[in-house]
Amino acid sequence: MLVRALLACLVAGVAVFAVPASRAIAPIVTLDSATFTGVASGSINSFLGIPFAQPPVGDLRFNLPQPIQPYNGSYSAIAFGNECPQQAITLPLISGLAANATNFIVNSIFRAVTGPISEDCLHLNVWTPVTATPTSKLPVVVWIFGGGFELGGTSIYDGSIIVQRSIDLGQPVIMVSMNYRVSAWGFLASSEVKAAGVGNLGLQDQREALRWVQKYITAFGGDPSKVTIWGESAGAISVAMQMLTNGGNTEGLFRGGFMESGSPIPVGDITHGQGYYDSVVAATGCSGSSDTLQCLREVPQATLQKAVDATPNIFSYQSLNLAYVPRVDGVFLTDTPQNLVLEGSVANIPFITGESVVVYHCDCDDEGTLFSLTTLNITTDSELYTYIEQTYLSKATSSEINQALSIYTADLVSGSPYDTGISNALTPQYKRISAIQGDLVFQAPRRFFLQHRSGSQNTWSFLSKRLKTLPALGSAHATDILDVYGGQELTTYLVQFANDLNPNGDANLLSWPQYTTSSPQLLTLLDGLIPLTITQDTYRAEGFTYLTNLSLKYPL
Repeated sequence: MLVRALLACLVAGVAVFAVPASRAIAPIVTLDSATFTGVASGSINSFLGIPFAQPPVGDLRFNLPQPIQPYNGSYSAIAFGNECPQQAITLPLISGLAANATNFIVNSIFRAVTGPISEDCLHLNVWTPVTATPTSKLPVVVWIFGGGFELGGTSIYDGSIIVQRSIDLGQPVIMVSMNYRVSAWGFLASSEVKAAGVGNLGLQDQREALRWVQKYITAFGGDPSKVTIWGESAGAISVAMQMLTNGGNTEGLFRGGFMESGSPIPVGDITHGQGYYDSVVAATGCSGSSDTLQCLREVPQATLQKAVDATPNIFSYQSLNLAYVPRVDGVFLTDTPQNLVLEGSVANIPFITGESVVVYHCDCDDEGTLFSLTTLNITTDSELYTYIEQTYLSKATSSEINQALSIYTADLVSGSPYDTGISNALTPQYKRISAIQGDLVFQAPRRFFLQHRSGSQNTWSFLSKRLKTLPALGSAHATDILDVYGGQELTTYLVQFANDLNPNGDANLLSWPQYTTSSPQLLTLLDGLIPLTITQDTYRAEGFTYLTNLSLKYPL
């Protein structure tokens, strides 16, 4: 019942697009010399499936996104566009309540693809109040979906929920969501890709969509100087990457960032993905080509899909050491994300409005549980040592690995899901692995980022401890999406942040203090009668510091 209830919260808004258009006059917006006809439903207009870049097919496969040509003619914008090609996933072999909870998160939040899949997928969607006009100058919230950079699409995320809440608050906003290339199509990594200057194409797609917003959002009633970029998981990491690229110069594309479960992650050079590239090249018959990258552009989609599906995915044994992920390519990312933070290459420049980029950042309490279900065969200390060495720290010394394992002990009470005692111990090492993975990839990078930006820009942070009773997973990765798309408190905080660059303003909600190094306060979301409280971001300090130092020394 819990799984069904959570799923219902996420997808409840999808049915809004089935409302007959006859109930309201179909909205029309003019872009260049074209008219786009959308859907009116209640107080919301939606314009779906608008192409924002040229289709990345043919020679544009594995190439930088190209700007859309000026629009002409008439477009029907009443349905989501194609989703980008997805990497096949393999679910953990578990059963019972834990399997039900995992299936909910994977297939309802991560996979979340309900429409047709095609390489012609660079489309975006716009939701507006019906009262918006080209002179309204409303703030704009741009959503970047998650899915480990391997999965996902826009079609499950109903932007009308956010816009309706903003209307109810008397602080209307416009929402935009975009597709971007994922898996090998968006994050192919190798020396060949680096030499061609075509790394991190998924991030480049996002950047192109943000340029589209600057050019066209006024026609929908939006203010291009008041854009907040917002994402979860890979989407949140994408927000961080957009803040780090270009020497921190945002090009005026956004003024605020809202990150759920994602930070500047500990990844290294793009050549770290060489083995996966070579595997795809061999599987597609391109090994004998003098230009393997061009050969990959020319192979049939089905052939490429089969080759990519054979490479590791986010639920493979290596888990969060992803095959396809943003990496240092010398163009979009000139150094490791964490080094860029240390160098101060972070968006914090004044805009025309005189305001600076501000950060709104969070994690779930049990970020690592979902990604540790593939390691249930690890039951001893020695097996865990081997896994950590081979998966995350292949260049570390034995003493460095042992030190990490001495901090993250096998004590069930101290493992993740946290605050659940000895329960949820699927194996003697499961809660320990969950703690390590969650802190290495999510929690420690979040604190690292916030501690290095506090004082340079306004920052807020929150921690979700909700859904602790979710079997084996607890307050798992991605569960906080429900608190925004479910129309709960975070929806209000988000709307206020988009309007005023400050999440506070609603007298009915707990005042959310800024995060500072001297007072690292977290808005903390709880189950029960007291849903919000303030806690201190000081937990697991020894582990966070040690894992951060290791990740700076040995990026993935």
